[in-house]
This record gives sequence, C-alpha cells and structure tokens, in this order.
Amino acid sequence: MFVVKIFLVALFLLLIADFLSTFLYHVPEHVFGKFHTIVHHGTNRSFVRYALITKNPLVLFNGFLGVLPYFLFIPWFWSISPLGTVLGLVLGELHVLWRHLSTNKWQTPKPILNLCNCLCITTPERHWLHHQNADLAYGDIFTFYDRPARSWLSFLWSIKRKYEQSIETFKA
Repeated sequence: MFVVKIFLVALFLLLIADFLSTFLYHVPEHVFGKFHTIVHHGTNRSFVRYALITKNPLVLFNGFLGVLPYFLFIPWFWSISPLGTVLGLVLGELHVLWRHLSTNKWQTPKPILNLCNCLCITTPERHWLHHQNADLAYGDIFTFYDRPARSWLSFLWSIKRKYEQSIETFKA
C-alpha cells in the first residue's frame, strides 16, 4: 500500500499540475502574452539553451509561471506522501528536459514511443509539433489535454478579438 500511495501521489501531482499549467498559464499566454511565444516558439530557438544562457530574468519568470502549479500542491501532497511528491516533481522535471530534446538529434525508440502513446505521454517529437505550430499539441506531459486546450485556445482568441473590436469601436 505504501508504494501504491507513492505512485498515486506522483501521478495526481503530474495530472493536476499539467492541467493547471496548460489551461491557466500556457494556453492563455499564447493568446494574451508575448514572452512565452518569443522565448519558446521563436525560430531556431533552443529552449534549454536559451533558458540556461540568458541573463534576462523574464525568462526565469516565464519558466516559474509554468512550474507554479506544481509548487502550489507540494504542501498538500507532501502531507499524503513526501516520497510521492518528490517522485512527481522529479518525473515532471525529467520530462521537461526529455521533451525538449532536439528531434534532429533524437528519435524516441519505437517500444518507448508505443508505450508513451498508450499512456498518453508527450514525446519530444510530439512536443516539437507544438514548437513548429503553436496551435497544436498542447499538454506538456499528457496528450489528452490537447483537444480541450485547443478549444480553450479558440475560445480565448474569440474573447480577445471581441475585446479588441470593442476598443476600436470605442476609439471611433
């Protein structure tokens, strides 16, 4: 039961934090923000390289906003299972590093790719689809967040367009 609790806490931490990060930060940032798109989706941009060598504190702040949902749940999950919480955080960070491998230099081995597809886990190849087209392949860790995230993206774009139209009407 002890081991099951560890894995369940890690899984729930990843599920909840990926959901919140996707729907409350990542998708809205694509619509209302600019910095994430410049840092993460600029042409020939290596996210890992850029995050490590830049002196711009906004890059770190951008990364912090993406990871904030994970930190918010630490006290609650820690009270259930400290080891599960640490496991979830470590797996989340390892996944960030893995999904940002360059697809020019990396190809996920077929058995791992098949397992990831069965478990709805984002691979580097799938994540790079998002880098190439910011309207696709949402869900940093879990692929099943993609379709609802794209609907959320569409909804937020419609709100932004209506707001901009109302501003233009008001100015006229």
